[in-house]
Amino acid sequence: MTADGTTPDTGPQARAGALLRLPKLWLVPTVLTGLLALLLSLLYMGGIVSPQSELRDLPIALVNGDRGKPLPGQETNLGTQITRAVVSDGAGGKAEWRTLTLRQTQDQLDSDRIYGALVIPAGFTGSIAALTTTSATSRPTLTVLTNPGKGSLGSSLASQIATAAAHRASLTIGKQLTSSAPEADPTQKLLLTDPVSVTTRVGHPVGSHSGLGLSAFYYTLLLVLAGFMGGNVISNGVDTGLGYADNEIGPWHTRRPTVPISRTQTLLLKMAMTAGITVLSVSLVVLACVGILGMDATHIPLLWIYSYCAALAVGLGVQAINAAFGGIGQLVSMFVFIVLGLPSSGATVPLQAVPGFYRFLSHFEPMRQLSDGVRAILYFDARGDAGLARAWTMIAVGTVLALVFGFVMTAYYDRKGHKRLTPQPA
Repeated sequence: MTADGTTPDTGPQARAGALLRLPKLWLVPTVLTGLLALLLSLLYMGGIVSPQSELRDLPIALVNGDRGKPLPGQETNLGTQITRAVVSDGAGGKAEWRTLTLRQTQDQLDSDRIYGALVIPAGFTGSIAALTTTSATSRPTLTVLTNPGKGSLGSSLASQIATAAAHRASLTIGKQLTSSAPEADPTQKLLLTDPVSVTTRVGHPVGSHSGLGLSAFYYTLLLVLAGFMGGNVISNGVDTGLGYADNEIGPWHTRRPTVPISRTQTLLLKMAMTAGITVLSVSLVVLACVGILGMDATHIPLLWIYSYCAALAVGLGVQAINAAFGGIGQLVSMFVFIVLGLPSSGATVPLQAVPGFYRFLSHFEPMRQLSDGVRAILYFDARGDAGLARAWTMIAVGTVLALVFGFVMTAYYDRKGHKRLTPQPA
């Protein structure tokens, strides 16, 4: 570079038109771009395109509070009959019906273990029997409970299944009543044909500033992005500062003197900086979401600590992957933490409604583990059995794996003498 800041003339310059005719220049970008577009389309849309057809074993509670005597000529009361019919039908395999008491049901709603419930009230058989007499005052009611903390789609699917089961039960009961009351007048027969009403109410409410149960997913996504982007920014910044990468901003280009440092020490530096800078980024995430936007959140100190550990685990994973894979590390970590994580998180589409491949990924994909913990803190009173205990465990496992993988790889490279910067001839 000359004194006036310009680059001296080094001879003829290549022209874009000539370079465009070089097949080798096109090969790698074309193949990688095409593969990325194909994989992203298959992975993202494959997880959400047909939740109804993929739905299997969605956990829903069935509560039979009916303790009345059976109707004449029948061995069991109507509550028991409905329970048996619903459980044996299983909604075509779409539901996993759990026969619970009302107290057990409320506990499982409050601990993020079921998506909803169908409740048969006490005295149900007696209220049905009263419809055939002049003492009937109202239609008996079956209650569907929803759990919006499980996500709007999951709660909606459970509500649809439970409501459909209640309507089928009503029609079955109606056939029994109309056959046993042939002398009923037309108005009464119309009532007896479909004698049960169905009402829906929230079994475990969430706040009005919870995005209809989606704030946990988007907050988790923020934590993953904070760790992912922060890790990559720190990695690039350290490489630039130590002279292992060029710094180019617009027309300005600089290259710092190369600092002699091993791969292991470089990774240690990047991880230490990640631990420090993540304090700021997570604090700003919590401030923006809770303090400025007013997202419903309790246990805020716990939320901050959990958010820091979650984002830090992702950031350390990014540093380890970058150290192991070099230039393509950012692409690899994008697939690990985001591309494969989003459709297998279970935070928007229930895992029971996605293909088996995504259910397999959910056992170890970071976003699934982190979202369970966030949802437990935001919606389920930070209960350990609502997913928080497992989330803490998986954060610890992920952090240890990142440290071990990163330092084992860099130690191997250092021992083999693979230096990061090797002068190349012009």
